[in-house]
Amino acid sequence: MSYLLLLLFAAVYAFASFAWDLPLLVGGAYLAISLGCFVAYAIDKSAAKNGNWRTPESTLLLLGLVGGWPGAVLAQNWLRHKTSKQSFQWKFYLTVVLNLGLFLYLSRPGAAPIP
Repeated sequence: MSYLLLLLFAAVYAFASFAWDLPLLVGGAYLAISLGCFVAYAIDKSAAKNGNWRTPESTLLLLGLVGGWPGAVLAQNWLRHKTSKQSFQWKFYLTVVLNLGLFLYLSRPGAAPIP
């Protein structure tokens, strides 16, 4: 399911890029934030294994909300982190839906210009 979500986002992003002239900077921002989010999940997973200070769930959710959710999806699958905690998962998917809604709203023709 989660990989399907990534493929769907890639298709929507490609459509917005070609049909609505979405700046490449937006894709770069998603890539950079996703990489940072993946690293945050990896650090938290390592901390969980070693009994060290953990990254707050609110931080992980905020990173996903601002565009890092593709990296979070990969981290959850590849690192098997935060996948069994249902209270986190529903909040995470809520941030994905909110981010995608905002992405579509801001990407459409006639929306506020993206710098």
